[in-house]
Amino acid sequence: MKVAVIGCTHAGTAAIVNTAKLYPDAEITVYERNDNISFLSCGIALYVGGMVKNPEGLFYSSPQQLADLGVKTKMLHEVISVDTNGKTLQARNLQTGEQFSDTFDKLIVTTGSWPIVPKFEGIDLDNILLSKNYNHSNTIIEKAQNAQNIVVVGAGYIGVELVEAFQLNGKSVTLIDAESRVLSKYLDAEYTDKIERSMKEHGIKLALGEKVTKFEGQDGKVTRVITDHGQYEADLVIMCIGFRPNTELLKGQVDMLDNGAIIVDEYMRTSKPDVYAAGDSCAIIYNPTGKHSYIPLATNAVRMGTLIARNLLAPTVKYMGTQGTSGIKIFEDNIAATGLTETAAKDAGLDAEAVFITDSYRPEFMPTHEPVMLKVVYEKNTRRILGAQIMSKVDLTQSINTMSVCIQNGMKMEELAFVDFFFQPHYNKPWNFLNSAGLQALPKVPEMEGTLV
Repeated sequence: MKVAVIGCTHAGTAAIVNTAKLYPDAEITVYERNDNISFLSCGIALYVGGMVKNPEGLFYSSPQQLADLGVKTKMLHEVISVDTNGKTLQARNLQTGEQFSDTFDKLIVTTGSWPIVPKFEGIDLDNILLSKNYNHSNTIIEKAQNAQNIVVVGAGYIGVELVEAFQLNGKSVTLIDAESRVLSKYLDAEYTDKIERSMKEHGIKLALGEKVTKFEGQDGKVTRVITDHGQYEADLVIMCIGFRPNTELLKGQVDMLDNGAIIVDEYMRTSKPDVYAAGDSCAIIYNPTGKHSYIPLATNAVRMGTLIARNLLAPTVKYMGTQGTSGIKIFEDNIAATGLTETAAKDAGLDAEAVFITDSYRPEFMPTHEPVMLKVVYEKNTRRILGAQIMSKVDLTQSINTMSVCIQNGMKMEELAFVDFFFQPHYNKPWNFLNSAGLQALPKVPEMEGTLV
């Protein structure tokens, strides 16, 4: 069996390693256009901020490790075309310019995603950078050394983490986003209000509800970011608007969403036989809605890549879908979320309600008993759990993994109320705060008719 793999980050590495182990006689060839593989891009802010001193820990594989498994890895090679019907591909050696063709029995597409970069006036000025791969992170660190006024465009996870890292390094930081709230895709206002307040207290300037219109510069370098509401001095700009899937190679050959994300089934199969896909290039089933959605997360990628190997010869293990579970630490606050926010649920046309509680995470007689904020979103008629968000100074983020399982299994609020959680005063209360959320949303009991005698 001849297997060709295009791209080698999270999903690609998982697919390659597992394919090599499961099918030792397979001939596996990997095409990677970068000079490194398997970079953990979600660690960029930690590296930029200096918390991670040695970037080697941000790589979880290497060409040599793949070679030890019998894999042929072609670094700095770009696949320029694919014929899924004829099972051939054309590739180019980026060092020599040589072009050649190859054949495959099975094709694994793990081409990932790339930052969205609108064609703003001045976008080509120096010191306007992206934040996606290892080379980007090194450039950011290098340029930030001589920059004082740094503007980050985009208030998603990467943007928020970067402004914190820059602030901790003593920089003057501005965060711009067209949305009116930070992290608006992941959290409702009860949480983002507190996060924004914390960021302002740490000296970060927020320019929310503002759209970038252009960049101005001097001597070829950016000096100012112009929005529809104001202007901001900038020695360095990091673009973190979002990502789009890298799927041009298969355009018109497999089914895709409107944004180009490849649609795969529960076995990671595309609409074309013997062509599989995983990771940020794909759309997968989002359990809260039951629809295919584009959710580029490393956790989704490694699961999908692993499943490709399991299902390469025949459907064997199904993917259970995703809740888009994620977490972030912003200064002293530990935050996590899964599934739909209340806002997103209503935007999706669901009749959603929510329970919001603030409670001490363990008994008040303990020396410390920090508060925890928990919100659980559920469908009104079915009472099915749709999403949850948590925030505390104490790290209680693992509770969101529990909520993810609840959503995945279609649990209802009354079931959450009576799930068996342990009690120990060091850790929680007799009613775990997850139970408490379920209790607050118990259905009404029938009213008695007449009067008891």
